[in-house]
Amino acid sequence: MKTISLFVVALALIFNPVFADEPNNPNRELDLAKYLTGKKFVGQFTVDGRDKPPSTEEYVISKCEKLPADDMYRLTARIKYGDVDSEVPMEIKILFAGETPVITLDSLWIPGMGTFDARVLIRRNRYAGSWQHDDKGGHLFGRILPADSIAEPE
Repeated sequence: MKTISLFVVALALIFNPVFADEPNNPNRELDLAKYLTGKKFVGQFTVDGRDKPPSTEEYVISKCEKLPADDMYRLTARIKYGDVDSEVPMEIKILFAGETPVITLDSLWIPGMGTFDARVLIRRNRYAGSWQHDDKGGHLFGRILPADSIAEPE
């Protein structure tokens, strides 16, 4: 059992993104953009007040680039949730809470989908946060995988 535990710790150290453990890293914004490019967020979301299990969601980020403005990035992402399946470019803010990136949407209008607010924390190939779309909101959580991987159901 100790061997497996040490193996897991070693893998976590090897595959942990560069930006996560170096808060003073001057390249952390570029490292984050590189990390997010070609990634797939696969998980679930809840809707406040609904008495049913979480629904599945998937976001594939084909490209992430750091913009000149502080904390601003352009993500080209395919968004799949409910009946929605669309690829859109978005200019979003990503702030750092210490060494942890937090996707920050404040009244972001996404064509064909509406206006969203969200805070989504990224840590060690996982994401979690809260979202708001008009009068509906809830939580979201899941794993961050290479875009070409096949996600196993949780």
